[in-house]
Amino acid sequence: MIKEVLVVEGKMDVVAIDKAVEADCIITEGFNLKPQALKNIEQAYKKRGIIIMTDPDSAGERIRKYLSRRFPEAKHAFVPVEEATANDDIGIEQAKPESIRKALAKVRTLDWEPKKTFTGADLILHGLSGAVDAAARRARLGEKLGLGFANAKTFLTRLNHYGVTREEFDRAIEEMEREDREQEESHE
Repeated sequence: MIKEVLVVEGKMDVVAIDKAVEADCIITEGFNLKPQALKNIEQAYKKRGIIIMTDPDSAGERIRKYLSRRFPEAKHAFVPVEEATANDDIGIEQAKPESIRKALAKVRTLDWEPKKTFTGADLILHGLSGAVDAAARRARLGEKLGLGFANAKTFLTRLNHYGVTREEFDRAIEEMEREDREQEESHE
């Protein structure tokens, strides 16, 4: 049983989560956050804490930002977009139980006093911005670090706001490079 209450967008997200873990959930019904839903989220936030687990799309990101401002000590779980996509639909309800468990194992807390550990130069240096495959590399790194997929600007913000250390970042980059080398060697 997960101590915190998961905040998700829809009823089918709850069905998917129930297949993965034992947890209580509150449904936002998309961005139509009704007063009762906000009241329920606030009560859960004060009593047990919440984990925001919105869909990995622009609407989910808007809901996450709104709730983050309102509940600054909320935790965040990100399911990678590739693992939350099926039948031309993106959402937590599309994720397999293992993907949900993996995202919950990498929960992050937003730091309102962001560190200035990472810069745009780090993204460029490691092929996360400005490279042909930058979006794919950010998606892979986001999965490894539990940050989800984002454009370069949002990814940089997440690196600095969600407590990612230089060591974590370097380890994940090294792991990606090792995987790339192994894949190249297997194709030779």
